[in-house]
Amino acid sequence: MHTIIILGAAGRIGDAAARAFLDAGWRVKGVARAAKAAALAPGVEAVQADAFDREALAAACLGADIVLNALNPAYTQWQEKVLPMAENVIFAAERAGATHMVPGNVYNFGYGIGLDTTEDAPQVASTSKARIRIAMEELFAARARERGVRTIVLRAGDFYGGQKPESWLDIFILAKLRKNIFTWPGPMDVPHAFAYLPDLARAFVMVAENRGGLATFERFHFAGHTLTGTQFKAATEQALGRPLTRRGVPWTLLRAGGLVVPLLREVAAMSYLWRTPHSLDGGRFARQIGPEPTTDPATAIGQAIADLGLDAPRRRAA
Repeated sequence: MHTIIILGAAGRIGDAAARAFLDAGWRVKGVARAAKAAALAPGVEAVQADAFDREALAAACLGADIVLNALNPAYTQWQEKVLPMAENVIFAAERAGATHMVPGNVYNFGYGIGLDTTEDAPQVASTSKARIRIAMEELFAARARERGVRTIVLRAGDFYGGQKPESWLDIFILAKLRKNIFTWPGPMDVPHAFAYLPDLARAFVMVAENRGGLATFERFHFAGHTLTGTQFKAATEQALGRPLTRRGVPWTLLRAGGLVVPLLREVAAMSYLWRTPHSLDGGRFARQIGPEPTTDPATAIGQAIADLGLDAPRRRAA
């Protein structure tokens, strides 16, 4: 039996990945602080370790074939936490002799991101978040090149779905679903990259089980769902069986609020992604790993609504 240890196993990505690896027959160990250990998916073996304690983290990872880095600090704490944690994680993977896997995002491509973005597209530090993500991947590439520590980045668009809240879906888009309101953060005709987390989690399993033939540093794009606001709204209405009223996001007010609320400032800084058409080209994944796991948007959105309880019980689709 292969063993994966998931860092941040109680979070959105970590939880979805844990469930997918368990379904695939893997032994799954999850690192979570004491308060979150009880929130791990059923079947996950809880491991206590602090991501800022390098030696403790390395000890926790011993015996793992895969270290999945699903750590995700609060949006306002990226500057001080992301790179130090990345240093500790890659150290732990090296000590364990394990393959390091990490979910990537589209921030790396900055303001120049476009449709059908490939793995070799220019990475541009247009924002502080992009700069941090670029530096993190450069660190992993250097350790792969210099010390043979394998890292596989699986990049995807905005995550939604799964058992855990706090995605764009429940915070903004369908936050007022019980009032029949659909909130879209940008123009309704702009394509936007999404990843349904259960599909992405299964893709991680596929990559893990095909890692033997891969280079020491690899990047793959997960195409997921590319949807305009119009398409997302139609898929949601199809899932629910009723029409919704469209609302927008008051970005001007959010930016003003960001002067006193750091989280609003950080969210507003990434608003360009809702005005910039973009998608990820999944061709390389299909060629080297296999057909991408895909749930049609209406089914995925409907399941996400049910899993997170976003709709009143009497209105949920049967």
